[in-house]
Amino acid sequence: MKVCGVEIKSNEVIVSLLTLEDGLFQIPDCRVRRLTLSDINSTQHLRDFQFAFAKLMSDYKVEKVAIKQRPMKGKFAGGAVGFKLEAAIELISELNVELVAATKSKQVLKDNPMPVEFAATGLKAFQETSFTTAYVACMA
Repeated sequence: MKVCGVEIKSNEVIVSLLTLEDGLFQIPDCRVRRLTLSDINSTQHLRDFQFAFAKLMSDYKVEKVAIKQRPMKGKFAGGAVGFKLEAAIELISELNVELVAATKSKQVLKDNPMPVEFAATGLKAFQETSFTTAYVACMA
């Protein structure tokens, strides 16, 4: 199964790909590490973002997209633009999208600790949360 982990920060989406086959994990190379919505008030830019994300998932034959769920209110609440991007991803009809709650993530990581340190993955530091989200989606 090929999973794309997604973390949404402000007007950008950070992605990490992870493949689980026969109990072995692989981290495929990806031409994009993040996608940005350049104009948050433009319908055309939102459509362009949605198209680019769908094309990326299609090109890499991603079977599941796992988005790190953000709180709706409180100190760490997600912003309106982030929820707009999340909705744009969820509305892509070809994708199987799952929201991964922090409580689920903690439980899965407790039961199935990551087999490698993040530093050994070769990914950039800013991709750690999206990678962890993909791992949790694979193990859940």
